Amino acid sequence: MKIDVDKVLRERLSKHYKYIPRFVVRWLERVICQDKLNAILLKMADKNSVDAATAALDEMDITVNASGLENLPNGRYMFVSNHPLGGLDGLALISLMGNRYDKKIKFLVNDLLMAVEPLRGVFLPVNKYGKQSRINATQIEEALASDNQFITFPAGLCSRMQPDGAIADLTWQKSAVVHAVNHQRDIVPIFFDAKNSRFFYRFAKWRKKLGIKFNIELIFLPKEMIKQCGSTLHFIVGEPIPWNSLDASHPKQEAARLRDIVYSMAPSPSKP
Repeated sequence: MKIDVDKVLRERLSKHYKYIPRFVVRWLERVICQDKLNAILLKMADKNSVDAATAALDEMDITVNASGLENLPNGRYMFVSNHPLGGLDGLALISLMGNRYDKKIKFLVNDLLMAVEPLRGVFLPVNKYGKQSRINATQIEEALASDNQFITFPAGLCSRMQPDGAIADLTWQKSAVVHAVNHQRDIVPIFFDAKNSRFFYRFAKWRKKLGIKFNIELIFLPKEMIKQCGSTLHFIVGEPIPWNSLDASHPKQEAARLRDIVYSMAPSPSKP
């Protein structure tokens, strides 16, 4: 498994490839940190699932620190977290919770991430840009009915800059509430105390102001991840929220309430 920007462009653009200047290809390779990403993938190559996520963190010299783990008695949980970074936070949660729960975890992700083969054993694919397949829907239901712990970022996309300048998630989707109630899983709120660079959030803000619908800022996420190398990531784990305390008749409002609970756990400078 290896990232090769030049090869992808050559295969996808076919006869138009010859018109792409070489400096553009080299620029893309630098922007996505191709060499470093390939070093991380190489470290993961002979691992599976939770071990692969842990190996990636080791390659980046990243330490995961969590407070509040004492809030977790035995049970079947749905972990819901804010999504500030856009990839690294997922790796960290897989490693943290996977190692705590004997590697019995599943994670709802964009189906494009299924290309990361070492993590396929953890990932449950969701099609964010088209119709959800019946196979994927069945896999999700089976995972929810199992003894695996369940992790999700209800916002879907990573955090963005708010009008007041705070960095926070977009609207949380109702699916986490619906799944929790249907499968009688208590919800565990998690606040991840981290941020990407101001450049990333400002770029996303101006892209939206210019009316560009495609999230072109995502091209910078690999570099944002590499910037975190050598750092310590901090999670705050809250007390489980009983599934039968959720108002199943108003899942959107409950999802918004869960989002508020997560951000209420943040150190005051991080609150939206």
